[in-house]
Amino acid sequence: MISKEVKERVTKLRELIHKYRYQSHVENNLEISEEALDSLKYELKKLEDKHPELITKDSPTQRVAGRALKGFKKAKHQVRMLSLEDAFNEEDMAAWEVRLTKLISGKPSFYGELKFDGLALSLIYEDGKLVRGATRGNGTEGEDITDNIRTMESIPLTLELHGKKPSVDAKRILKSKTIEVRGEAIISKKSFQAINKEQEKNGEKIYANSRNLGAGSLRQIDPKLVAKRKIDFFAYDLVVDLPPALHSDEHKVLHDLGFKTDPHAKTCSSMKAIFDLYKNVGDLREKIPYEIDGIVVALDLNSQYEEAGIVGKAPRGAIAYKFAPHEVTTKVDDIVVQVGRTGVLTPVAHLRPVVIGGVTVSRATLHNEDEIKRLGIKIGDSVIVARAGDVIPDVKKVLKELRTGKEKTFHMPRKCPVCDKSVDRDGRGIIVRCTNKLCPSFKREGLYYFVGKNAFDIDGLGPKTIDVLLDQGLIQDASDLYDLKEGDIAPLERFGDKSAGNIVESIESSKKINLPRFIVSLGILHVGEETSRDLAEHFGSLDKVMNASPEEIVSVPNIGDIVAKSIVEYFSDKRNIAYIKKLEKAGVLVGKSAKKVKGKLTGKSFVFTGELDSMTRDAAKSKARVLGADIVSGVSKGTDYVVVGDSPGSKLDKAEKLGVKILSEEEFLKLIK
Repeated sequence: MISKEVKERVTKLRELIHKYRYQSHVENNLEISEEALDSLKYELKKLEDKHPELITKDSPTQRVAGRALKGFKKAKHQVRMLSLEDAFNEEDMAAWEVRLTKLISGKPSFYGELKFDGLALSLIYEDGKLVRGATRGNGTEGEDITDNIRTMESIPLTLELHGKKPSVDAKRILKSKTIEVRGEAIISKKSFQAINKEQEKNGEKIYANSRNLGAGSLRQIDPKLVAKRKIDFFAYDLVVDLPPALHSDEHKVLHDLGFKTDPHAKTCSSMKAIFDLYKNVGDLREKIPYEIDGIVVALDLNSQYEEAGIVGKAPRGAIAYKFAPHEVTTKVDDIVVQVGRTGVLTPVAHLRPVVIGGVTVSRATLHNEDEIKRLGIKIGDSVIVARAGDVIPDVKKVLKELRTGKEKTFHMPRKCPVCDKSVDRDGRGIIVRCTNKLCPSFKREGLYYFVGKNAFDIDGLGPKTIDVLLDQGLIQDASDLYDLKEGDIAPLERFGDKSAGNIVESIESSKKINLPRFIVSLGILHVGEETSRDLAEHFGSLDKVMNASPEEIVSVPNIGDIVAKSIVEYFSDKRNIAYIKKLEKAGVLVGKSAKKVKGKLTGKSFVFTGELDSMTRDAAKSKARVLGADIVSGVSKGTDYVVVGDSPGSKLDKAEKLGVKILSEEEFLKLIK
């Protein structure tokens, strides 16, 4: 018996997927990411697999989406153009292999190739001459865009043999009356950036991604515009009366006939070889000049591929093994308020666990009450969640179309959920903060921060260990850590003599600390890593920072009135001074800081975003500082450089909008040599 909730979920998923697929394939204006759409389709496919009686002919899983535009003639495909089923992990791939072994004769051998994120095209050649080019459309018929395709220099207008030793198959197939070549139209990352730069310069629309730009360009009525866009074409399939025996041989034939083919494609004798290819391609992803979103894996032996057959819209003998998405869909099970180290109340979405970017997450920040209102989020909602690099997951969009009526509205509490004292709002009414300076959460969160990598960086002391030490009454504040002995820790649950000894040793070795890290560890409101470094370089010692006037602090570069006020208020509080003295009495030695050096980058400000290949971001910042650079956390018009690594955040978008110079890792390394 299928529950009413499952039936309603399937219906709503179909309606929403139809809406977004129309935006993508017909309007070229998808309002969510392709990854999020894939996630919705994946959920629907899983539900239909579990309840096959719910499958309908018009389900998105059963057909290829799209329809011919009014501006072009319809082009009927002699052989249906199919879409591929998606896999997102090794378990999905293993299950696919099991299904295949039941359908085909003999041991399977595979061929893996890049999955370009572009627009599928069909090219028809008669007697070696290009006579028609069409989009995939709904798989049965698409749009005839022959005039536009003729402007693409990567597509040969006449087929001929290339290379010193063309294959026997290529020579034979070239003599065929009709040859159909299928492949992907795609714009390179470099061309995409250049086009968007030109669009911005002219005050015109900025394109969201290269796929939308490529698809939109090829569907323009004016071929001259298509020619300007420099669209590439990679061939991956051959439709002829007598094809080669192997799919890998088809790639050789296509290359011999003058088409671009995937240079990373290779035969894979086992699933392990496929996983190795997937990993290698993933490692190279950022260096590949085109957008890709995974690999396509197909049976290499064409007879086995035919034997496997077709189900719905997809061939059973091929699958799209996609990279772990940075955006997925999931459900909000609850919204819980956390109280941070400065007393700020932050709403956090507790999610149905989901894999994003290869990591399972179950939490996403909602930032503040304003963000909750902007999103219109409720407990029980289906949402799109994004994660880039090591950034905390973020709720991007609420899928209100999937609501059932059982969702609950969330309200920020009027009292602190930890100490039950009243809360205050800032001047703008956005930030809610606990007014009780003795709130236990201040202490707990402050300790988490104290032992963290940006402060004392005490190995083995994570939040769970701190929780145990606090709950057992072994510590009241950070200074108590330095009085702990092995015998205090060893009897506790989860600990033994060895781990207790390691923790005590780590605590002892953390006693010597430089001034910037010590200032960070204090958890002063508005004072982070870069501000701490600026204070240390300007004043040189802790005493001078503690006794500085507001006017002296404001004179420090990158520090304004609000931050200066926060620093002065912190050091004016007797309890904070007593805490610092307790640390000193426990043996903590705070070093002095040298004045900032002058170098080739003096006066230049840098922002770093994304993950670097050759070093950590902290190491890169240190290298820039040695040359006199200022490291800032936010991008503004006054920023000189933004250094971009893999999976950059919103700082890259802001830098592009403001026209700030963007450096790749390679360009940054050249600059600091």
